[in-house]
Amino acid sequence: MKVLHLDSNHPILMEDLASFGCENHQNFTASKTEIETIIHSYDGIVIRSRFQIDKTFIDAAKKLKFIARVGAGLESIDCDYATSKGIVLIAAPEGNRNAVGEHALGMILSLFNHLKKADLEIRKGLWLREQNRGLELEGKTIGLIGYGNMGKAFAKKLKGFDCKVICYDLKANVGDENCQQVSLQELQQRTDVVSIHTPHNEQSYKMINADFIEKFQKNFYIINTARGTAIVTDALVAALKSGKILGACLDVLEYEKTSFENLFENQQLPAAFQYLIQSENVLLSPHVAGWTVESKFKLAKTITQKIQLHFFS
Repeated sequence: MKVLHLDSNHPILMEDLASFGCENHQNFTASKTEIETIIHSYDGIVIRSRFQIDKTFIDAAKKLKFIARVGAGLESIDCDYATSKGIVLIAAPEGNRNAVGEHALGMILSLFNHLKKADLEIRKGLWLREQNRGLELEGKTIGLIGYGNMGKAFAKKLKGFDCKVICYDLKANVGDENCQQVSLQELQQRTDVVSIHTPHNEQSYKMINADFIEKFQKNFYIINTARGTAIVTDALVAALKSGKILGACLDVLEYEKTSFENLFENQQLPAAFQYLIQSENVLLSPHVAGWTVESKFKLAKTITQKIQLHFFS
């Protein structure tokens, strides 16, 4: 089996595929159009988020048996069309779910305890204790929207904090010993901290809008380690200004390119983003929740295990 790698990954990925008898080729720089001229000779491709795998690309890939994305989601691939062509689609949400859970926990603890603000103040010679009095997770209700791999990992991390964890998910009966499944209405009534763990799809796209936010009974905090397109940033900023949203932990932003490698399509900074970067009650990170030393290995290993299961077992 001849496999084309379109992004760099942990070396174990190519090592494992070679051990299965695969012939590995790398091309990290050619354009999508250039790749389309050679893809007809490959049986499999491995990609992260370099470009969209659309109908044109799939039609050019005459021999393709699988597309493996070294990440959690498959939104950069025309999944229905690929499946109709008999192509196996492989992702690896198991590989970085622990990293995402730890990152979400770290962000909310940092925000609750003013760690970024306090650190910057001390570096300026300010020793402000009362102004940095924190909050505790104990006794809070954490509402998870989406309860798949990432939501479950976060709920597991929260288990030792004596807080109540509830979730809303389109699938029935996904709750477990770490989290009670509830309706969306109940989640909006009870939640102190909402955390987004949805994939990118029609249901989640711009789901967190002004109307959605106003339906929460309490003023609340929000965490997003999923996809930036789930939150309408203008609505988030309006809610931060009004106090409806008390603070935000954002690893992702709606302004990101689909490649996730750059923040903006151009150099113009939206007014809403300007507000976020100046706000003490907003914590930002550059789409790295699932981006750890350990997850790099686990993502690659998960991909090879699934390829082995499909084609070499």
